[in-house]
Amino acid sequence: MRINVAQQLKEAVGSVREYEVDEVGEGGLPVRGRVQLLRTNGSILVRGRLETAGRDECSRCLDQFQYPLALDIEEEYVITRDPTTGAPLDQPTEPGAFTVDENNEIDLGEAVRQYVLLAQPMKPICREDCAGLCPQCGRNLNYETCDCRQSSIDPAWAPLRKLLTGSRKRARKERG
Repeated sequence: MRINVAQQLKEAVGSVREYEVDEVGEGGLPVRGRVQLLRTNGSILVRGRLETAGRDECSRCLDQFQYPLALDIEEEYVITRDPTTGAPLDQPTEPGAFTVDENNEIDLGEAVRQYVLLAQPMKPICREDCAGLCPQCGRNLNYETCDCRQSSIDPAWAPLRKLLTGSRKRARKERG
């Protein structure tokens, strides 16, 4: 996702250009949308809305699935060479800053990758009614059922249940 900005770098500050993006992004997933490039004093400001897809593993059933993502991007690409003379300019002080490369191109690929990572859900679920895996046998309950006995009590709480039954027995002895 490279865009040549050589002509825009020679234009006055405030010049705007728009570009359609329709490419294959990371992982072979399509990236489509529109970006606007604004020439600033020392950079190109990229703003736009892109649509792509994410691929993840369901946190309930562990199946791979794909889901749509809408990305509102806004990134600054710092100019590293004077557009008229080609002389090197001061490098950005911010580590990892995006730059206009020596060929006067900006590469949206890394910015899109970062926006995709930020847009991914923390707990991806393939669908709202995902039944998940059986905690005893591990079968995917979306595709098959099992005959495992489903315990209504989490095993982590079992020691507390013993305390509760012990206190009930003591209370019965005291009453009667």
